Amino acid sequence: MATGTLTAEARGRRSHAAAPPGTRIYAIGDSHGCTDALRALHEVILQDRRAAPAVERSVVVYLGDYIDRGPCAREVLDILIDRPLPDFEHIHLLGNHEAFLLAVLDGVRDADVWLLNGGDETLRSYGIRLSEIIGDPAVLRAALARNLPEAHERFLRGLGLSHVEGDYIFVHAGIRPGVALDAQNPDDLLWIREPFLSSSLDHGKVVVHGHTPGRTPDQRANRIGIDTGACYGGRLTALVLEGTQRRFLQV
Repeated sequence: MATGTLTAEARGRRSHAAAPPGTRIYAIGDSHGCTDALRALHEVILQDRRAAPAVERSVVVYLGDYIDRGPCAREVLDILIDRPLPDFEHIHLLGNHEAFLLAVLDGVRDADVWLLNGGDETLRSYGIRLSEIIGDPAVLRAALARNLPEAHERFLRGLGLSHVEGDYIFVHAGIRPGVALDAQNPDDLLWIREPFLSSSLDHGKVVVHGHTPGRTPDQRANRIGIDTGACYGGRLTALVLEGTQRRFLQV
C-alpha cells in the first residue's frame, strides 16, 4: 500500500473545497478488469476506515471503466454488484468503456473500435470466442446478449453520469470548460480530454475524474485525476476526501 498527499504547489493553488460535514469519501479510479487490485484496494479502504475517526457517512464512488483491457471484466462487475464495503454508500458511475459495450449491444456502434480498445478481453471474460464472431456484427451482438447476465446488464444500464458531494463533482472523464455543470453533454462526461485537462478555469466544483491515465494522481486547483493505469501495470488509486483534507490510497 502507498499513501500520498498533495504537493506543496497544488496545496498553495487549491481552493478550500470540502466534503460534506460528517462524510468521508473514497473515490476509486479506473479498474479495467483488474480484480486483484480492486479487492486489495477494498481491503485497504476498510483498514483505513477502521484506523480513522468514525464519521456519520462513508461513501465510495467508482469512476467507471470497470471493463475492457484487463482480463477479468465479468469478475469486476460481480464484485461491484455485491457492494463489497459494508455500511458504505456505493455510487457507480458510467465510463466510456461501459457506454461502448452498451452501444455495441444495442447495435448503435461498430464493435471493431471497441474490440481494439480492450473489448476483446471483456468478451473472453464472458466465455465468447473471438474466432467465432469476428466479421459478423450480428453474431457478436447475439453472443454478447446471450452471455451477459441479466444482473450485469441491469447494473450497466443503471450507471450514473455524475455525482456531487459538497464542493466536488465526480465524473468519468471530465467536463466541458465554460459550460454549466447541469448542462454538460454526456459524451464530454465520458470521453473528454482537451480542453478540460489543460483548463485553469474555476468549474464551480473541483472535478474528480479518471479516464486519462498517469503514473501518479494528477492534482490541479480545479480537478483531480486518479486513473493511475492499473491495467497497464500501474497502481489502482483511491482519493480520500474528508472536510478540506485530501489524501490517496494505492495498491
